[in-house]
Amino acid sequence: MQRTSDLRIRSISPLISPQELVDRLPLSEKAAAAVVECREAIRGILGHQDTRLLAVVGPCSIHDSQAALDYARRLKALQKRYAARLHIVMRVYFEKPRTSLGWRGLIIDPRLNGTYDIGAGLELARRLLLEIAGLGLGAGTEMLDPIVPQYIADLIGWAAIGARTTESQTHRNMVSGLSMPVGFKNSTDGNLQIAVEAMAAARQPHHFIGIDPRGQTSLLETAGNEDTHIILRGSRTGANYRKPDVVYASELLKEAGFDPAIMVDCSHGNSEKQPARQEEVLASLLATRRSGCRELIGFMLESNLKEGRQPIPADPRQLEYGVSVTDPCIGWETTERLLEQAYQAHEA
Repeated sequence: MQRTSDLRIRSISPLISPQELVDRLPLSEKAAAAVVECREAIRGILGHQDTRLLAVVGPCSIHDSQAALDYARRLKALQKRYAARLHIVMRVYFEKPRTSLGWRGLIIDPRLNGTYDIGAGLELARRLLLEIAGLGLGAGTEMLDPIVPQYIADLIGWAAIGARTTESQTHRNMVSGLSMPVGFKNSTDGNLQIAVEAMAAARQPHHFIGIDPRGQTSLLETAGNEDTHIILRGSRTGANYRKPDVVYASELLKEAGFDPAIMVDCSHGNSEKQPARQEEVLASLLATRRSGCRELIGFMLESNLKEGRQPIPADPRQLEYGVSVTDPCIGWETTERLLEQAYQAHEA
């Protein structure tokens, strides 16, 4: 009989199960407390009981665990300093969606050389998240591959669904079962209605195929996730962070029956991927919030130890420490200054 399946599959290699990885790298009581505290604070902000601003701050992507932990220690100091008016969460992105080609993140290609040791990537990601939670710092990430949450979701305080996947039914199903608050970004062409519809879908129960902690293919039944919000991230054609954009998003959410909760991504389409312009975006949204726009609940900054970006060389050992390998970021000194500005401008 002629073969009709797996004709383009070169190999199949078993991965460690989620439960095996969790048993190897278990959640400590201190880390669990940090995750729970982060989630509860964000729920309070989304529901407007907590009037602080949610600030998701960190590298565009994680490619060096040592540099990421260095960043986390610095950010923890700022989290403590500004806790009265800001709830700071570290951006810890391990997966990168691609419009065409490019490095797809630490979990998929941890050695940055095309060897795709995903098992090692999952372990690196979990180890780093345990270290960050051990500092008492919340972590936020983009949920991209629907299998990955089984390996790391217990360590995530906040999650995002990116512009390329907000319309995906698979990701809406996944969000309906996630344990943390989740933000949906507008699509890359600027469509906000897609994000509103995603929120509506994710708040409902769903049934879909996934894996259980042992890695067994299973039917998953979810309860729905009410802790969702929208993220304005700009588009290919322009920005959407100004007050009229926030008001428009708020009206869309009200029409759909939601209590509006809106975050602004200061990077991507809103900054035209020019790191310095994130300051302009932040200043605008802080002014919008001061004008009485309480539905604006937070912001995202793409920040690293050093400013800019660098291409991945043939020998990854030649990478400059603390510089992004994906989108360009602001440096640490600018990050400190912008968070100080946000703290001073926002009266909780």
